[in-house]
Amino acid sequence: MRIVAGEYRGRTLKSPTWTGLRPTSDRLRETLFNVLGPSISGARVLDGYAGTGAIGIEALSRGAAHVTFVEHDVRAVKLIEQNLAMIDATGVRDRAIIRAYVADAAARLAGELFDLIILDPPYAHDAAAVALAAARPLAGPSTRVIVEHASRYAAPAEQEGLRIRRTMKAGDSALSFYEL
Repeated sequence: MRIVAGEYRGRTLKSPTWTGLRPTSDRLRETLFNVLGPSISGARVLDGYAGTGAIGIEALSRGAAHVTFVEHDVRAVKLIEQNLAMIDATGVRDRAIIRAYVADAAARLAGELFDLIILDPPYAHDAAAVALAAARPLAGPSTRVIVEHASRYAAPAEQEGLRIRRTMKAGDSALSFYEL
């Protein structure tokens, strides 16, 4: 895994040494951020189901003002910390790591809104709907919410007032874009 573009372009990220964590491919991350374009610059981003932290780190590389990483697996949290240390040894980048499930993190972050929420839940039948419901309290009128999901499972057309605007498929994965 590597950072695709921006300030940290080309840097290699550490990958998990255990099974069960499915990092977003470089190609799919590149597609996602090409679609998002300059809207990343200065954005407050939530990387839900953060895994390795690659999505949030890519956002920081492309100029996000702040990234909150949410991950419940302690091994993955340590991996995120290691990957962040590789790009920001001084710790000056505005970021936070919350060890929790997305719904629990949303409760802790009550009242905070993000410009961009990117969710990568496990590939299961209803995972996209569950992830959208969990993150909905953190979405404001101009928030864009993106869910990565298995292309074999259609994402809900609407969930918690969030309406699907676009879906892009790439092999076994799909990205669905939502707005209020």
